[in-house]
Amino acid sequence: MNRNVVVRTVDLTKVYRTFWGKMYVRALNKVNLEIYEGEVFALLGPNGSGKTTTMKLLLGIMFPTNGQVEVFGKSPRNVEIKKDVGFMPEESYLYRFLNADETLRFYGNLMGLDKKTRNKKIDEVLEVVGLTEARKRRTKEYSKGMARRIGMAQVLLKDPKLVVLDEPTIGLDPRGAREIKDVILELKERGKTVVLSSHLLADMQDICDRIAILHRGSLIKTDRVENLLTIVDTWEIIAKNLTEGTRQKVGEVIQDGGGELEKIGHPRESLESLFLKTIKEEEVEK
Repeated sequence: MNRNVVVRTVDLTKVYRTFWGKMYVRALNKVNLEIYEGEVFALLGPNGSGKTTTMKLLLGIMFPTNGQVEVFGKSPRNVEIKKDVGFMPEESYLYRFLNADETLRFYGNLMGLDKKTRNKKIDEVLEVVGLTEARKRRTKEYSKGMARRIGMAQVLLKDPKLVVLDEPTIGLDPRGAREIKDVILELKERGKTVVLSSHLLADMQDICDRIAILHRGSLIKTDRVENLLTIVDTWEIIAKNLTEGTRQKVGEVIQDGGGELEKIGHPRESLESLFLKTIKEEEVEK
């Protein structure tokens, strides 16, 4: 199946130099990537691995030292593609005394949207990010998760084809992180291409199609999430209400077939799942 390439990098390299021209850090070293239309792609790695530098290069905020980067087949500094690219930085900076409506109206004016289009888009993006009921509250009263969502709403006002998110879940509690991840999945459902960076691996594994792992500026590994996380030489059996005798028979069958039974026990859910379920149950009871 042919897929449109939205972002392509070829031997992308960025070297930061001193005032006298001497190299003091190689932020990226010959990174090659292809990111396709309609997928959620994550740049993962520890702090200082080159994630934010990569994003700045594909946004055209800085120049590469060597190599190439293309967005929609053009230079990221080409003005024609700017309308199709939305960016949310690591921190959302908001005017504290404006509410969500006023904030988005301000940014809509900066984007040159006419009044009718602007008002329609504000209603749409507030619905997408789940802030319709809080649209009249001042942003100074917003939680960090809500602030991130209004930041996302700003990005979506111009309906970009490519959405770039720098550390979208950083500093959020599990509930806030889940809300942001749900918005990202909603963008995917709408056919958007999402490129995001994070060092929080658990937050990314359930929303990304593919991931690239960066370390010290080099691309260590890139593949689909299921390919990277699947342990191909191990099988998992899930069953309910097994008697002790049945458990023994299962073990015997595995051994008779030449396999090795490592463990039979109860499955565990993730801590995030438990936390969100507990909070939801508490809210229902109240």
